[in-house]
Amino acid sequence: MRAFSFVLALVLAAVTACGSVEQGTEPEAGPTGGQATPGARGQTFESDVELARELTEAYWKQTFAAAGLTYRPVTGFIAYQGESGPDCGGRPSVPNNAFYCSAGHFIAYDAQWMNELYERMGDGSVYVIIPHEFGHAVQAQLNTAFRLNIEQELQADCYAGGTLGALVKGGSLQTEPGDEDELLINLAAAGDPTDDWLRPDAHGTAGQRQELFAKGYNQGTTAC
Repeated sequence: MRAFSFVLALVLAAVTACGSVEQGTEPEAGPTGGQATPGARGQTFESDVELARELTEAYWKQTFAAAGLTYRPVTGFIAYQGESGPDCGGRPSVPNNAFYCSAGHFIAYDAQWMNELYERMGDGSVYVIIPHEFGHAVQAQLNTAFRLNIEQELQADCYAGGTLGALVKGGSLQTEPGDEDELLINLAAAGDPTDDWLRPDAHGTAGQRQELFAKGYNQGTTAC
């Protein structure tokens, strides 16, 4: 792993958080908020998934409003297993995947696969995957154009990092030991084996994905 990953670990170690929401408060995702206290939410796979969705959409709703825009929530957030997922514009879903469908403006994910990641690599998987897919929903709403697929994917990583950073700094999520390692592991596991920008399915190497996630986390989604 590149030296940058060590720098990222140091950055995230101080502030990164996943898995619990402040108890007794609304899940605001803005730049200000109270000190986090132990909460009951975000302690299971199912509740982490719902929490990640709820907080991510709250963040983007507020961010769009601040820019004079209206955020359009996704029409569906669909869990499936194996080959039972929804079609997207006539294309079937595939196992072991999560995706945003612009044709129906929904997000779908293989729950069994994501739960296995959750059990094996920690709840950081949920807080990387779900904000990443919402990043694609944001790209669609902003009509962002890309020349290459990898540009779209790395911006979604940046958006995911920016979302998580805002939630942590705003107090909507509280810190837990080991979160920084979970995020690094999940981003590394999702990296491409080679740096081939021209591949139609390219998402970026482990280092590239970690770098863009960290950029968003440290500088906010406006830097993406």
